Amino acid sequence: MKNQQVRTIYTITLYFSDILLTAVAFILAYQIRIWFPWPDELTQIVPLSRYTGLLVVQVISIMTVLLLSGHYYIPRAVSRVDQLYRVIVGVSLGTMMSVAIVAFIFKNDEAIMDYPRGMIIYAWLFTIILLMVGRGIHYLIRTSLRQRGFGTDRLLIVGTGDTARIILQRILWSPYLGYDVVGLIAEDGETAVKEMLGFPVLGVPEDLPNLIEEYDIAEVIIAMPERGHRETIRVISYCERGRVSIKVFPDIFQFITSEADIDDLGGLPLLSVRDFALRGYLLIFKRLMDLTGSAFGLIVLSPLMLLVAIAIKLESPGPAFFVQERMGLDGKPFLMIKFRSMRRDAEKHGPGWTTDNDPRQTKLGALLRKVEIDELPNLINVFLGEMSLVGPRPEQAHYVEQFRGNVPRYMERHKEKGGMTGWAQVNGLRGDTSIAERTKYDLWYSENWSILLDIKIILRTVWQIIERQNQRRTAIDTRPSDVIETPPLAAASSLSEKAPSNSE
Repeated sequence: MKNQQVRTIYTITLYFSDILLTAVAFILAYQIRIWFPWPDELTQIVPLSRYTGLLVVQVISIMTVLLLSGHYYIPRAVSRVDQLYRVIVGVSLGTMMSVAIVAFIFKNDEAIMDYPRGMIIYAWLFTIILLMVGRGIHYLIRTSLRQRGFGTDRLLIVGTGDTARIILQRILWSPYLGYDVVGLIAEDGETAVKEMLGFPVLGVPEDLPNLIEEYDIAEVIIAMPERGHRETIRVISYCERGRVSIKVFPDIFQFITSEADIDDLGGLPLLSVRDFALRGYLLIFKRLMDLTGSAFGLIVLSPLMLLVAIAIKLESPGPAFFVQERMGLDGKPFLMIKFRSMRRDAEKHGPGWTTDNDPRQTKLGALLRKVEIDELPNLINVFLGEMSLVGPRPEQAHYVEQFRGNVPRYMERHKEKGGMTGWAQVNGLRGDTSIAERTKYDLWYSENWSILLDIKIILRTVWQIIERQNQRRTAIDTRPSDVIETPPLAAASSLSEKAPSNSE
């Protein structure tokens, strides 16, 4: 069965599943209203059969709104937060539409002339819950089928640099995306790279038409942003000779200005590329969110943090906390607090570089880093206003000095408070990853900030921590810290810049 037919089946089954669940939600609302009637509503119980017309209107209204809102275009991956938001909006609009239609159509029906408020609220709530449950089950089924090779798309990646490696790693981490990577295409004919992460380099861009036909390729991802637009267009021209989907990883300008606005200067249009979303009264909202979240976290997690601190003291001499100066908002230094995971004399020969199975780590410290709770004391920094729950990861001052002269726009990430987690981290840019790539994500976050985005990042961070404990990734070290396993930078200006290590 062809992939297009599989996607059609997915869409049809999701659509009819939503119809069924919307009807079930209406019936549940009818029953719950009988059990828990709203105050001052009519106590007369109307048989469910008399509500058939309302049921049909409700289902048609909601399904029409969802269909017109693009809910049945099924992406490879979707944020659960975004999906919930879209379902709430769609169901709310559909419910309001059905209420208006019912008031018009059934105006003279004495039995249901007053569409019960209780049923409206209950139907709205149960529809959202059931649709989210149904979509979750549908997603699990799709994922299971894709992991078994059903409905996967054969993929070629054009590029052999760091960008291509990041994309390939993400695909390996995410089998639910449904990609079957066939291989990579070298950026030119002189590359010395023969394979990457076990996948072969099959040729050069000129070979794309033949390779697409030979391997029955469904999609090509062009991952060479540093080569410029002309080269990208040239590669696209080769791909267009076959029936294949083409996706392009954006260069830094496209990435930062993905939400660019057109400004006005006395009638002259200007493209705004440095407009930061987080400012003015929005700072108050973010601070309230940080204060509430950190206070809640400190209260709930205080027994665990106390036990960890005691265990650290009992295992090895020295303080329970590791305190290190980092650069925060507007380049001002602050002391970041973490649980100590190294021996007290870890830096007796000077700052070192953390390696896998680093002998300077204590046994408890290795465990803390593995289960990713060594940074819980960051909540204290957040509560004091020195950090935020979400934002760019703060760096040591001497590393900032190295990067500011070599990484474009690096200092602009200090327009925000450093965060416990960030947009770069939830997108896989942790540990041994490019500083330049992290900076792109940090700047995108600054220019596209919203409360919903912060909530999404927090939820994704929690989910990824749980997921990593169930299946530890082996491609690269994904600990939520600023640690790598390589020596200091040799050439910070390249795309392969690596994150600096800390003794903790």
